[in-house]
Amino acid sequence: MPLILLIVKIYIKILISKVYKLTMKILAIQNRMGIGDTVIFLPFIKAISNKFGVPVSLLVKENSKANEFLYQTNYIDEIIHLERDNKIYQKHDGFKGFFKLASDLKKYNFNKVFIFNSSLRYNLISRIAGIKEIFQYPLFEKKNQHIIEPAKAIVKKYLDIETVDNPEIQIDNKIVKKSAANLNINNEEFNVLLGIGGSGPTKRVPSKTFLNVMEKLENLKKCRFFLATGKNKDEQKILAELYNTKFKEKCVALDNLNIRETLPIIKNCNIAICNDTSFSHLSSALGIKTITLMADTPLIYGSYSTNMYPVIPDGETTVSHNTRGKDKINPDKIYEKLLSIIN
Repeated sequence: MPLILLIVKIYIKILISKVYKLTMKILAIQNRMGIGDTVIFLPFIKAISNKFGVPVSLLVKENSKANEFLYQTNYIDEIIHLERDNKIYQKHDGFKGFFKLASDLKKYNFNKVFIFNSSLRYNLISRIAGIKEIFQYPLFEKKNQHIIEPAKAIVKKYLDIETVDNPEIQIDNKIVKKSAANLNINNEEFNVLLGIGGSGPTKRVPSKTFLNVMEKLENLKKCRFFLATGKNKDEQKILAELYNTKFKEKCVALDNLNIRETLPIIKNCNIAICNDTSFSHLSSALGIKTITLMADTPLIYGSYSTNMYPVIPDGETTVSHNTRGKDKINPDKIYEKLLSIIN
């Protein structure tokens, strides 16, 4: 009889645990602007998911493009767009937007929220939305806030987790293979992603630097170059300066593809060489060794993953927003870094 009772108790505990997981809904709020900002926080979101055994929903701005690169990542549940600070979509801005966002979140019946900022606004919105458990950075400490350390602290404080993983974006291998077949990507060639764009002109390393590296690589291996950039006029100029050369037949321009279409191509590459752009974050999170050219951004944005290998301007010991060193990124150092990776 005692054995039967023990079995019943264990079964009930398992059943309660399953029901708990079925009803558990967790939200993470990340209100920074870009793709890279979202990628940086993925290890912490994954840690939360692993701790509670359920995928986590994200509240992010639309220009984070999270729905395009996290749609197959199993620790992510729903992507909810924060429509704020946008010229077109502003329904969550201002006083009315405060209550609109609270109303929108209330529909999801979240049990817990992790707020990756120090804003009182999101704390109050979460309370009005009926979220019982709120975990957040210390309030009113936004000034000079490190992008990663407070996130590490929050998961350590509330979950007792040491977060050391790299960001991880998951993609179905069938899609990767299909992409390789469509573009005739094969193992006989050394496939290189070149992230030649950048959100601002001070981040865009000149085409001559990339051409120099391409020359060196061509003498080393049979290469194919995938040119990733945006539609900005200056970005298109750099693309043309690389494409309209003797390397034309070896180049594939990716500027007409969206992020979702680009992901499997990146996954097929052997290495990536990127400005501080969305592609450096995406490629490293896809597990591709990525040389990051840090011309005018704090070094942490190009070194937070073990898949990242930063190159900084000659004469500098570190990089900040005012370094403006795009013309001092040395192609010899890029090539040396590449050799150290592949050897």
